Amino acid sequence: MKFGIVFFPTVGPTDKSGRQYFDEALRLVDLAEELGFDHVKMVEHYFFPYGGYSPDPVTFLAAAAGRTKRVRLGTSATIPAFQHPVKLAGKLAMLDNISGGRVDAAFGRAFLPDEFKAFGIPIDESKDRFLEGVEAIKRLWSEEDVVFEGRFHRFGPVTLLPRPVQEPHPPVFVTTARSAESCAEAGRAGHHLQSVPNVMSTEELQNRLAVYRAEWADSGRTPGTERIHFSYPCVVAEDGETARSKGRHDDDRNTAAIRDAVAAWADTRSDAYPGYENLVKATQSSHFDSKLEQKKLLIGSPEQVRAQLEQIGEWFGDDITISLGVHSGHLPFEVAATTMRLMAERVIPKLKEGRA
Repeated sequence: MKFGIVFFPTVGPTDKSGRQYFDEALRLVDLAEELGFDHVKMVEHYFFPYGGYSPDPVTFLAAAAGRTKRVRLGTSATIPAFQHPVKLAGKLAMLDNISGGRVDAAFGRAFLPDEFKAFGIPIDESKDRFLEGVEAIKRLWSEEDVVFEGRFHRFGPVTLLPRPVQEPHPPVFVTTARSAESCAEAGRAGHHLQSVPNVMSTEELQNRLAVYRAEWADSGRTPGTERIHFSYPCVVAEDGETARSKGRHDDDRNTAAIRDAVAAWADTRSDAYPGYENLVKATQSSHFDSKLEQKKLLIGSPEQVRAQLEQIGEWFGDDITISLGVHSGHLPFEVAATTMRLMAERVIPKLKEGRA
């Protein structure tokens, strides 16, 4: 397993200012570089405490690039539907140059009706806009004199500047929350996979991974070269009960944030998002103890979290990469820093010893 950190702020001005949150997050980026973590990532969302402090992950990652030399920089994920592909391709190519070729580009469809409404984009178009946007961006990165004739965007001939450092382009990840077909499409297209185990059962996720890995191999790619990233909220403390107390508070606040963000699904229906009308009910029945028991959270003492990760490795494979959600903003900076140090010094080395 590899490990990095992912930032998904779920705070607003009444909790913590944006200035304070990003000051703390960038200090944690410094710590990730120091401790040898694989990557740092930032989400894209709007308007709500649920991720709304980060409307542009590229801006944050550019700041992170300027204070690091090694750690990879990932979007988690950026939304093609909300930007022109020429603009988004250019921003990510520029970040790849600033960072010396350290960008991992993850793209997602978005799923909050209020975000689509604000951009004036029909939510039913989300999948088609996503597929078209990713295709256009990859072509802009890897070709010259691009002429693109899509349903939503037409341009060219244009040659993007600057060209990405990584050839033919930065690694492309597809973020999927629930859709088995999205996993299959990602495997066929040769895209890497990013997901959140919290939104489905272990069995459902195992089935989706099997489909993804089969499609990757059936498309002529070498098995094992695919990259799979999972995100888990994480709180580690010397004492397991202390970690659980802090983790419970953080999870309760995170659940409240997503409950408010998905409220529009109570009276929204879309064929592009089957079953999403149940999200409101799902957030109301979300309970910390159940999620911890199902290994959907990484919370406890170093020994307890190591055992949780060993089980996750048995379920999904030791080749996955874990993105640790260490700082949603509801716990002090010091709690996140302690989590990262204990992971780097007491958890990850012991996992490696166990596999030796």
